Amino acid sequence: MSRKAVENWRTVFKAKSSKVCKIEIDLVVTKNTAKRKGELQFMSDKIIENNQVTIMGEVASQFTFSHEVFGEGFYMVEVLVKRLSNSDDRIPLMISERLIDVHQDYTGEYIMVTGQFRSYNHHDEQKNRLVLSVFVREVTFVEEELDGAKTNSIFLDGYICKTPIYRKTPLGREIADLLLAVNRPYGKSDYIPCICWGRNARFASGFEVGEHVQILGRIQSREYIKKLTETETQKRIAYEVSVSKLECVEE
Repeated sequence: MSRKAVENWRTVFKAKSSKVCKIEIDLVVTKNTAKRKGELQFMSDKIIENNQVTIMGEVASQFTFSHEVFGEGFYMVEVLVKRLSNSDDRIPLMISERLIDVHQDYTGEYIMVTGQFRSYNHHDEQKNRLVLSVFVREVTFVEEELDGAKTNSIFLDGYICKTPIYRKTPLGREIADLLLAVNRPYGKSDYIPCICWGRNARFASGFEVGEHVQILGRIQSREYIKKLTETETQKRIAYEVSVSKLECVEE
């Protein structure tokens, strides 16, 4: 083989090798991208699973505008949820205009929703106030109200972010207040106040900050009087999770 022929063969081989190399790199990049997307989807699904709410009750207000994200409007509405004692919890829902006609008045009708219990800090009078609501992912209208035990349930998987406060009521009932940090996608977290009773309260009183905890319970509302000035007060509603089952997860 002549010297010129050898040089031509080397040039062709180099070009083909470059193409093969590029194809292999493209395949690796595509596989890695798909893998990362799959991992992100798995993480997103897993994070959604750690905060699950089912609420069923009577619509007790009209829709009021909350905010807009990328052209999608979100609205607030309240539902009354029966307890087994026949008293009501007034639960705020945040719902997209794409899930329901927010211009209609559904007061008095019954709905069932699934979603997540979320929080955000509201800056009010130079103070931050924790605002809680159920972020609705699915909504359906139902004919009648179900048994109280099935109308309000929540599962949370999170971490203790504040030292539990254990106390006894004047009647001797044991109570423990917890603040649970529950992760959600994009590095955000929801901070959910929880209240434990009896032996669960005694058990929770020993938790340390950072411990991994799973909770099953119900969302409850509680009215209280906020003192604004020496002469002015305001009635407000606090929301918390009343814990029925509690487990400390071993890492």
